[in-house]
Amino acid sequence: MKTKTPLVQNQSTKNDPIISALPHACRDEKTAVEFMEKQRWGDHPACPHCGDLNVYQMKDSKTGERQANYRWRCHGCKDQFTVRIGTVFEESRIPLMHWCFAFWRASTSKKGVSALEIHRQTGVSYKSALFMLHRIRFAMNENHTEPLTGDVEVDEVFIGAPRHMHKSRKTTPRRKSVVVGMVQRGGQVRPRVVADVTSATLKAVIRANVDRKARIMTDEWSSYRGLEKEFADHQTVRHSTYEYVRGDVHTNSVEGFFGMLRRGLDGIYHSVSHKHLHRYLSEFEFRYNHRKVSDGERARLAIRAANHKRLTYAEQVGRAVQ
Repeated sequence: MKTKTPLVQNQSTKNDPIISALPHACRDEKTAVEFMEKQRWGDHPACPHCGDLNVYQMKDSKTGERQANYRWRCHGCKDQFTVRIGTVFEESRIPLMHWCFAFWRASTSKKGVSALEIHRQTGVSYKSALFMLHRIRFAMNENHTEPLTGDVEVDEVFIGAPRHMHKSRKTTPRRKSVVVGMVQRGGQVRPRVVADVTSATLKAVIRANVDRKARIMTDEWSSYRGLEKEFADHQTVRHSTYEYVRGDVHTNSVEGFFGMLRRGLDGIYHSVSHKHLHRYLSEFEFRYNHRKVSDGERARLAIRAANHKRLTYAEQVGRAVQ
């Protein structure tokens, strides 16, 4: 594989040790491996097969240095392993220095990073770069189960065609995907792909993600009617009459998230299929939910989230595994 050292742009490195370490990890494979090991295990490496802490680095018998493939061996189960085992980059032949770069760019770019940029900066093929980013998005899916509380704003957006192509939400073209966004003010966002914008569909996704004691805020779309019977309160703003804020009643937070989502999908990715849309939503959800931490901490959280997750190429393209 023909690769090259990726360019690492200068970011605030003075007070961020993770970002300070990433440029070095992106330029040298040994440093990248040690960086990934530090993020995954800290000071206590553990066997991914049995969990035993009694492990050791395998050395070259002639030089006494670490083996070229950076393997470890477990005293407990006697198996060999590397930091790749049990992660989204297991069985990947792409150098970990490029994985570090891709994780860093995906975690710190507000609107995302294209596979073409990863391809240009690292030298890996465009197909490999695209698969890398899909696996990183898969890792970023944190599968939150705790409900949103407090003031929760809810809105929906159509993804997949120019806005002027639909005049009414009732006549959505088939190629459009519907995304419902729920934002807890000052807290997390939950974007979800849904089949349509009927009352049954919207209320079902709200019930699944929002606490019944929450205060719901939406626009005047008829499918939201009746939410006050199931939640603590339901307030609406009438966008049709140019009402966007009434006291503390508004949907500006969720619309702000949708604005960032649209700028990313339109400006960086240009076109996203319905098949993969949920993974792109996981990426934007991850960055939004960790927006209050530093870029370095967000990159570390993304790398740690890659543990115990696998996405094979057959699963990514939707092929049946023989």
